[in-house]
This record gives sequence, structure tokens and C-alpha cells, in this order.
Amino acid sequence: MANSVKCLTFIIMLTLGFSSFSVAKEKDEKPEALAKHVILIGSDGFGAYAFDKAKVPNLRKMMKDGAYSLKARSVLPSSSAVNWASMLMGSDPVLHGYTEWGSQTPEIPSRVVGDTGIFPTIFSLLEKQRPEAKKGVSYTWEGIGYLFEKPWVDLDYNGHSEENTLEKALEFIVDEKPALTSIHFNEPDSIGHEIGHDTPEYYEKVEMIDGFVGRFLGVLEENDMLNDAVIIFTADHGGIGKGHGGQTLLEMEIPWIIYGKNVPAQGELEFPIITYDTAATIAYVLGLETPDVWRGKPVIEAFKKDGD
Repeated sequence: MANSVKCLTFIIMLTLGFSSFSVAKEKDEKPEALAKHVILIGSDGFGAYAFDKAKVPNLRKMMKDGAYSLKARSVLPSSSAVNWASMLMGSDPVLHGYTEWGSQTPEIPSRVVGDTGIFPTIFSLLEKQRPEAKKGVSYTWEGIGYLFEKPWVDLDYNGHSEENTLEKALEFIVDEKPALTSIHFNEPDSIGHEIGHDTPEYYEKVEMIDGFVGRFLGVLEENDMLNDAVIIFTADHGGIGKGHGGQTLLEMEIPWIIYGKNVPAQGELEFPIITYDTAATIAYVLGLETPDVWRGKPVIEAFKKDGD
């Protein structure tokens, strides 16, 4: 009888030990933030092909000292709201439901909705898991305002002009030191519709956007934030002629560039990136867990060092 009791006690202790180990392991495996600040810079209509003709020294610096793909792809249709939604919502239109150029509400019922009534974005993840973290959105095209949870951001600014959008974003970053800032510029898409993509005027706007990127890098460095920040530059789609929305690579292939803390200089990535991987990558950098309904994958290849 005594031996049976001892055996039972040993089994219970062993089971509890394994249980404790399992809990400890789960705690150890909880993702950790790789940087304090993430700045997502999105340029509307900036096709990957623009790198063939435009002078973009700031973006090329990010590419050289970080990681990039010029073969990342939009979702279909290759239009604005559907792709900005996918970029922020970590999933495709089949699940989040925004399917058109100017979607303000889902054309297809969202598979799930959060507390504010829309499909969960990267901002809701940050609000739920790190409610103290500052977060903001500065955008030129008013359509962006329908694609994130307004109650949960500390900055919701529709600048209507590129310069206003830029200055408000820079002010917010310097004053608030936010965990996440998303910036939308309406060029070169606007000039693409007016005059045409792959025109001298189009590339002038591309180079203007590159100058804006340089401003962000400079301000981050001046304010001692660059060493603890990750900057992602990307676009919603490219363009052809005076339009977009089709299935050509000129419309679908977009740049995806990541640079900053814990991103080693490794150049071009082989990982097949789709725009909804952007939100998943931001979550990875900020140490956030992603919901099952998201389909995006973090671009972990960008953070691997030689020998990993």
C-alpha cells in the first residue's frame, strides 16, 4: 500500500512538473518586440517598375542596408481600398470583405468583426494587447479613413495634401514616440490617372516620395529613434496607362522594403510577399499575436542573419 501511494505521488509530481514546464515554455515562446517603433509608409500607385527609371536614393539605401522585394503583389483587383484594407487587416478580401477601389464598407460581409464593427486591423491588435502604446494614421486620400478603427488611434489625420500628411506624421512621431504610425501618400497614383503611369511626370512624383522617405529617416535619426525603429515602405498597386485594377504585373507588382532595427543588410528576399503580409510583419516586429482569421505571414526571412 505504501509503495502504491509513493508511486501515485511520484506520478502526480511528474505530471505537475511537465505541466509547469509547458506553461513556462508557453510564456517563453510569447513573441517579443523587435523594435519600439514601426513606421509604415505607403505610396499609392507606386509600381515596382518605377525603380528602373526613377532616382530613388533613399529607398535604395533602405534596400541596400535592409531587405526588399520588387516582386511583392497586390490582391485583386489591383485597386486602392481593397489593397489598403488587406495591408492593414492582414487578410484578403474574401475574408475582410472590402473588394472595390473605393470601398467604405464591406461588399461581402466580413468573416469576423471587432468591437468597433470592422474586420480587425493591426491597430486593434495593438490596442488589445498593448493598450498603452501610441498609434496613429496620417493620410492624403480620405478613403483610408474607412479602413481602420478610429476610436483606437491617437492620431487620425486626413491631410488632403501630401505636405500636410507628411508634416503631421513627422510631428506625431517626434512628439508621441508611437509604437505604430501608418502614412498614406496619394502620389504617384494621382498623376498616373491624370497624365499616365510610366511618364516623366509620374517619375517626378516617385522621386518626390523618395524625398519624403529621406525626411522620415532624417527625423528619426535626429530624434534618436532610428536605432529602435523599423520602417516599411510599400504600395497598394502599380498602374498602366492612366489606370489600374487589372491582372498585369505592371498593375500588381509592388515594392516591399524593410529597414531598421534587427533587419540585417541582406538585399533581395525570395519570400513570396503579398500585401496582407505587411500587417503580419508589423505584428511580428511589435511582438503581437495575430488572430486565426488573418491570412498574412510575417516576412521572417527579412530578420534572419547569416547562419540562422
